[in-house]
Amino acid sequence: MRIFLGSDHAGFELKEQVRDVLQSIGHDVVDIGPYTDESVDYPDYAERVGRAVASGEAPFGVLICGTGLGMAIAANKVPGVRAVQASEPEMARMARLHNNANILTLPGRFIDKEQAAEVLSVFLSTPFEGGRHQRRLDKISEIEQSRK
Repeated sequence: MRIFLGSDHAGFELKEQVRDVLQSIGHDVVDIGPYTDESVDYPDYAERVGRAVASGEAPFGVLICGTGLGMAIAANKVPGVRAVQASEPEMARMARLHNNANILTLPGRFIDKEQAAEVLSVFLSTPFEGGRHQRRLDKISEIEQSRK
């Protein structure tokens, strides 16, 4: 599966590890940077990954910053993106089951490679439950459309 991946400087080290984990289990990872730990602005990376996912270039994206929160806020400005920060597997599972989240944001300062790999595994393997949850996602889409 194709997955877009990005970070800021605070998430750089974990991004490098996550890329290796995803590639080792057979995913086609598009690493949009950064490629060093020099200071960068996280909204630039959140927008690029968000637009790639929203346009269908990939079904999922992963963004990493210090807390995962700024990336989620910025990515969610792209219509069609449902970005969630999850630092433990049950949060990732519920985000997929009930919210059909399509971008996972990770807190680079608060979890290690093993924890991130577990959260990613659950996120990528959990299907959307649909049903009553689809009605709610449709309402979110209506909110997005009303912003124009």
